[in-house]
Formats: sequence, structure tokens, C-alpha cells
Amino acid sequence: MEPPPQQPASRKWSGKGILTRALLLGIAALALRLLYGAFLLVAVGGGGGWAVRPAAVVVGRRTNVEAAAGATPEAWRSREWREAVGFHAALLAGHLGGSHDDGNGLLLAPSSRAVCLGPAAQEAALALRELGVHGAVAVASKRRPPLAVAGDDRRLPFPAASVDFVLAARALDASKRPADLAAEAARILKPGAHLVVLTAGAADAYSLRSLQALLLPSLRLLRSREIDGPDGSTLRELVFQKLHVAPASSLSHDPVSNCTIGDHKLPLLTRAEPLILEEPLKPWLTLKRNLKNIKYLPELADISFKRRHVYVDVGARSYGSSIGSWFRKQYPKQNHTFEVFAIEADPAFHPEYATRKGVTLLPYAAWVKNETLNFEINGDPGKEEEAKANGRGMGRIRPIAGKKMSGEVRSVPAFDFAEWLKQTVSQQDYVVMKMDVEGTEFDLIPRLFDTGAICLVDELFLECHYNRWQKCCPGERSPKYQNTYEECLELFSSLRDSGVLVHQWF
Repeated sequence: MEPPPQQPASRKWSGKGILTRALLLGIAALALRLLYGAFLLVAVGGGGGWAVRPAAVVVGRRTNVEAAAGATPEAWRSREWREAVGFHAALLAGHLGGSHDDGNGLLLAPSSRAVCLGPAAQEAALALRELGVHGAVAVASKRRPPLAVAGDDRRLPFPAASVDFVLAARALDASKRPADLAAEAARILKPGAHLVVLTAGAADAYSLRSLQALLLPSLRLLRSREIDGPDGSTLRELVFQKLHVAPASSLSHDPVSNCTIGDHKLPLLTRAEPLILEEPLKPWLTLKRNLKNIKYLPELADISFKRRHVYVDVGARSYGSSIGSWFRKQYPKQNHTFEVFAIEADPAFHPEYATRKGVTLLPYAAWVKNETLNFEINGDPGKEEEAKANGRGMGRIRPIAGKKMSGEVRSVPAFDFAEWLKQTVSQQDYVVMKMDVEGTEFDLIPRLFDTGAICLVDELFLECHYNRWQKCCPGERSPKYQNTYEECLELFSSLRDSGVLVHQWF
């Protein structure tokens, strides 16, 4: 008898294998996530316990520190990124290994805590990591793991004296507040640590000195050289070192106590327009022609490395006299916003300044000390009554105990202009000045030299008053001023010989 046919074996349920595979994949994904988190911790923290302070705490206001759409490891392989990384790697490789002969030791080591600033900060940080400096981190407006932490020019998210190396690659060029960024870079560096600046500026002695003034007194310049930028442009690399002890005096602390006008301004003078040696018969026409020849300082040098930009109009008269008609319309400002100070003692001009935004009026007479002065209304011959009626034509200015006046006299408050200037601006500021003070320039200019305040003036437009020929009376000179045109030329020449970029104003 044949055995009954065997029933086909039932298929085993495979759900157990699927669950096993899903569980293994989940464990693998969790492990990768944990590894990535550990990588970010090391990348942002820099290793070795180097803590990065949250930008929201440092800046003192709400800051977006969440991850933003930024550079990812996929983007790192793009052609643009690799070119930028390669440029910075070639540049920074020279700072590894201590091959310099300046006797200051290593700039960079694998254990260095390095911070990169500027538009290509992330590319520079990646270049440093590929060179073995694993603690390199970039600073960006938003946190972009794993390379960038959040920060801004006013406050970098690192404790003071905690960083071994800072690279500012075009950072000062791109910053709207280069002075604040420079101060922050100096703050976070350890004593003896280095700052490397890449800039398209600082190509002339004037702008280089301006950049150094921003970093004084805590940093000193070690060396400077020109290099080719990644786009074929010429860049300047400057290497600074933070001092262990700041010098007792510096440009940024007591800038004018022992003032000497540096050589950095002398090259500008060689390019300035020549002085008009022959007395002009028609000064106003001469001024109009001479305006076309003036070599303004912003046309000769970069003025970006300044904390503030200031215009001081001494003897401003009306707003339209020179502030509105000349300075705001014609003076080249390199896209900087200027603070404007109008110094005018004549009360006839004061009301209109109340409606002028961005202008600070000082309703006093600029003088060599604080006291009450006499203004004499002694306009041009034949126009005395018009001057009295309009409050214009205030001429000679003298202390009360001075010479007897021939016209109507008004008393006005005066202030020590040189001391005010020293308290208002510093050598970290860019200061352009126009001076039209009815003959008292022969008192004010020596006072500026005696106090050292002349060092604070970058560019000066000076109207020198002398006994001009009278329109009314051919062959006769005006008795309004006693100085001659030759004495004015001596004043201009002495200013230029001392390194002051001064222009003749009529």
C-alpha cells in the first residue's frame, strides 16, 4: 500500500527577518547620528576644553543660533570651494612649522585654537583643518555647523585672551565697523598670539598707519608683504603679534600729549596741488579755479581704517555757506557717513541749524582759551550799515582787554578749540577741517601745534586773511587785517613742512 502523499510544507513567516533588519538599520542610523554629534562637538568646541561662548549671551541681544542653510560637506567638494580652500591652504601653510626668521616662534601649530573672519572664513577654516589645525573655526552671521559659529563685528563669541591665531581674510574690507572688528580680534587673542590680516587696502603709508592705530596699543606689526589674490587682485598680508604688556603711551590712549606728525603723511604732500605763490587779484575767481586742482586726501589714500569720520567747520556761517554747498556735495567721502560740527559765533546763523539733521552746532567762537571775546562788525568799506542790520561781517576777534575797536562791538563766548578737539576726536578718527576765522588763524594754528592737536587733523582747508586790495578804492588795501599775503604763504608752507595736508581757501 502506497504511503499517503505528503502535504506540502507550509511557508515560514518572514516577518521576523524584516524586523531584525529594520532594527539593525535603526541602530546604525542612531550610531551615525551620535558620531556626527560628537564630530560637531569637537569641531565647534575646538577640542581641549576650548569653549565657544553662545553669541546670544555675548552680544547681549537675541541672536539666531539655529542651523541655517549654509555650506555643507557636499558643497565643500564644489570647484569654487576647493579653489578658495586651496588659496587659503597655500597661504596658511607658510605659517606652520616656525620657519620665519623674526624670532617670534610658531604662528600656527596643530593644537592652535584658530579663528577665521571674513567673507571666506569657512573656506579658510576648512583649509586649516585639512592642514591639521583641528581647532579651527569660522565666525559667520549665523551658526553653520560644523565650521561656523555665530557672531558679529561688535562681539566675537570667544572669551578674552583665549585664541592662539586669528585670520582676518578681507574681513576689515567687508566690515561696516572695521574698528570694532579690529578691537575684537585683539581682545580674543592670547598675549604672544598672532593676527594675520589680508586686505586690499593698506597699500600706502597713510592707510597702513590708520590700520595700525586701530590695533594699538596691544598689537605690533611684525611684517607686511604683497600677495596675489585668488581673483588676480593684489592683496596685502600683515602679521601682527599681541604684546604681553601694552606700552604706557600709544596713539590710541594719549594720542597728542607728545605729538609728532608721522612720515605716513609726507607722501601725500608730494602729490598735493602747489601753493599759489602770487597774490590773487580776484580771490573768489582764484578759489573757483583752484577747486579743480585740489588733491583731496580720499583721492590719494584709503580712509576706511578709521573709527569715525568727522568734518569740523570752524567759522561755518550759514549751513549753505560751505557745509551744504561744498562739503556734502563735492568732498569725496568713499561712501562713509561723516559727523559734522559747525562752529559759528554769529547768532544770526544759529536758527537754521536747528532743522539740519546730522549737524552739531557749537555757538561759540573758536579761540585759544575759554573766555568772553569781542566781535567787531566792520564789514567792507561802504557796507557797514548792511553788516550791522544783518548781523554779518563780524570781523576782527580780540579779548576784551585787546585793541580798541572802530566798529560796533558784540561780546560772544569763546572756547579753547584745541582742547575741545583733543576731547572730541582721536587719531583713530578721520578728521577733515575747514577754517575761516577772520584772521585768528594766526592764533589758532600755533595753539594747535603747541597742544599737539594738529596731529588729529588729517586734512585742512584754510582761509588765510590778509590786507587784500579794496574793490572800492583802487590802489588801497583793506585795513580790516594787518597780515600780508606773504605771511599767509609762510603759514601754509610751515603747515606742509610739518606734514599737514593743507589747502588754500579764499
